[in-house]
Amino acid sequence: MPLAIGVALPIGIVLFTNDFTALAGLYAIGVIGAITVNLGTCTLNKRLPVRWWERLLLGSTFVVLLIVEITLAKTKPDALFFVLCVLGIGLCLCAYAHKLSGLRTVTISRHVAEMVSTDAIELLRPTAHEGERILVAAARITPALKFALDEAQFRKGALYVLYIKEIAVFLTAALTAGKPACWQDDPEAAALLDVMRKQGHERGVTVLPLYAMSDNPAATILDMAATLGVDLVILGESHRGALAHLLKGDVAGQVATHLPEEIALVIYG
Repeated sequence: MPLAIGVALPIGIVLFTNDFTALAGLYAIGVIGAITVNLGTCTLNKRLPVRWWERLLLGSTFVVLLIVEITLAKTKPDALFFVLCVLGIGLCLCAYAHKLSGLRTVTISRHVAEMVSTDAIELLRPTAHEGERILVAAARITPALKFALDEAQFRKGALYVLYIKEIAVFLTAALTAGKPACWQDDPEAAALLDVMRKQGHERGVTVLPLYAMSDNPAATILDMAATLGVDLVILGESHRGALAHLLKGDVAGQVATHLPEEIALVIYG
């Protein structure tokens, strides 16, 4: 219906108008004004990908047409009155339509506007993709492990489960001379990692067990994350049992401070 009216109305005006000179004046000021606005916005829009000489050409044409538009407004007052009426009625109808649809115009501070800017909204775009590698560190069954399994299942990625056996003093020479540490030889680590492997098998998640003996859990987690090139590190916070002992000395804070920016960190608990 609006298209039909837009086609029929100009035809009717042309058929029933005897003064074509006045009609041409109304047409001229409207068309020149529209082109002038278009060229002006293109010239002033710094984000528009145009060359400097193209912007210069647009700007010079804008200046010429602006002078023409002012001349038409000065020499043809009827055309100026017509344009003002069209703009006034059009803006009023636009505001009324926005009111009916529930839209409102509000004035906000610059700080609030920056919070909802396009660049800020881009940070909320989903970045998760299939095949991501996730590292979770825990010393007992905790909700963080369930969360890690859920994330790995959702992202269809591999889950590295790191069990760190914390020791007071790291005897490098003794460990190097003897047999390398193996998680199957540690009953607590074997119990946890076996459960995670079974849960991963049931969910269709690839669970890869990792075992380390360290006097600095934070450094071990950072080293594992960088070596494996994981996309996400998940740590659990708890005030009970072995996990609290594992995370003593604010391990989560140290990991958050030194973890590379490209690796995301989730502290769950």
